Amino acid sequence: MIEAVWYVLVGVLLIAMALARNLISRLPITGAMIYLAVGFAIGPAGAGLLDLDIYRDTHVLRVITEAGLIVALFAIGLHLRAPLGDRLWSPPVRLALPAMVITIAAMTAAAYYGLQLALGPALILGAALAPTDPVLASELRPREAGDDDPLRFTLSGEGGANDGAAYPFVLLGVLLCGMPAKALDPSWMLAGQLAWGIAAAVAIGWAMGTFTQTLVARLRIRYSKALGFEGFLALGLMTACYGVTLLAHAYGFLAVFCAGVALRRREMRATGEETPREALHDVPHGEGRQAAKDPDLAHAYLAESMMAFSVEMERIVELALMLIVGSVVSAHWRDLIGWAPLAMIALLFFVARPLAVQAAMIGTRARWRERLVASWLGFRGVGTFFYLLFALEHAPEQARPLTPILLAVIVMSIFLHGFTALPVLTWYYREKPAEE
Repeated sequence: MIEAVWYVLVGVLLIAMALARNLISRLPITGAMIYLAVGFAIGPAGAGLLDLDIYRDTHVLRVITEAGLIVALFAIGLHLRAPLGDRLWSPPVRLALPAMVITIAAMTAAAYYGLQLALGPALILGAALAPTDPVLASELRPREAGDDDPLRFTLSGEGGANDGAAYPFVLLGVLLCGMPAKALDPSWMLAGQLAWGIAAAVAIGWAMGTFTQTLVARLRIRYSKALGFEGFLALGLMTACYGVTLLAHAYGFLAVFCAGVALRRREMRATGEETPREALHDVPHGEGRQAAKDPDLAHAYLAESMMAFSVEMERIVELALMLIVGSVVSAHWRDLIGWAPLAMIALLFFVARPLAVQAAMIGTRARWRERLVASWLGFRGVGTFFYLLFALEHAPEQARPLTPILLAVIVMSIFLHGFTALPVLTWYYREKPAEE
C-alpha cells in the first residue's frame, strides 16, 4: 500500500511541476521551495511516509547527495562558454576563492568566539556555509551556452567552483576534531596538499573533458561510430572523472566542473564565435544523426546533447534531494528554532556574504548593481547539506551540534532567496540598460 502511495505521489508531483513550470517561472517561488515543503509534509512531522534519520542514515544520504552534486557541477560547466582569457572569468574566480575564504574566516570566527565551539567544529561550520549552491541556483544560470550575461555567468561559475574549493577546509576541520592543531602536519605540507588537490583536479577534469569531446567527435566524423547514447557519455564522463580524481587524492567536485568547462571549450574551438544553438538551428527535426557526423556540427551537437541530458538529470536530482532535506527538517524542525541558528543566518546573509563579495570584486569592471545582486543571491543548499553529512560521518560527536544551524540556513536560504530572486533579477535587468 505504501509503495502504491509513493508511486502516485512522485508521479503527480512530476507531472504537476512539468505543467506548472511556466507559471512558476513568473512567480516569486522556485521548484526547490515546493519540493522542500512536500518533503516536510511527508516526513515525520507530517504523514510519516519518508522517515530519514540524518544520524542513522548518514552514509546513504551522503552518497546520494554526492551523486547529485556531481550531475549539477557537470551541467554548470557545460553552460559556461567563454574563452579562458575572457574578462567574464574574473568575477566567478574571485567569488569562488577569495570571497569564499573571507566567508569561511568570518563564520569560523563567529562560531568560535560567539557560539563557543571548538576550532574544528567552528571551521567545519564556516566551510559548510561558504559554498553557494549549484543545484538550487539553476534559475540564475546562463540561458544557453554562449550567453555572456555577466551576472548569470558569475553566479554560475562561483557555484560550480566553490563546492570543490570548500572541501579542504571542511577536511581540515574534521582533522582538528580528532587531534589538536599542534599535532597536524606542518603548515607547508598542508599547503602542498591543498595545491596538489586543486591542481590535480583541474588537470584531470580538463584532460578528461577535452579527450572525451575530441575522441567521440573524431569517431563520429571519420568513422560514423559512437553515435547516440549522449546520456551514457555524460554520465560516464562525470563519474569516471570523479573517481579518477579521488584516486589521485584531489578534489573531485572541482574536477567534474572543470570537465564540463573543458568539453565546452573544445566545442567552442570547433564551432567558433557562433553559439551552438545558432549552429544547430537549421538541423531538421529527426536529423540529429546526420548532424552528429557533420564536421561543422559534430562538436556542437555532442556538447548540446550532453548538456540537455545533464540538465534533465539535474532537475530530477533537485526533486529527490529537496524531498530528502525536507524530510530531515521535518524530523528536527524544533531544533532549528533558536538564537544560534538565527544569529548565524543573519551574519551570513547580511554581513559575511556581502562583505566578502564586495571585497573580492574590487578591481573588476562589475557595476554596483551586479555586485549588489551577487552579494544577495548566494543560495545555500545541497552543497551545505553534503558537507554536514560528510562531517557527521567522520566526526559525528563534534559535528552533531552543527546540524540545526546548517539545516536552518538551508531552509531559510531556499525560501528567502527563492522569494526574492525574481524581484531582484527583475529590478536588475530593468535598470541595467539605463546604466549602459
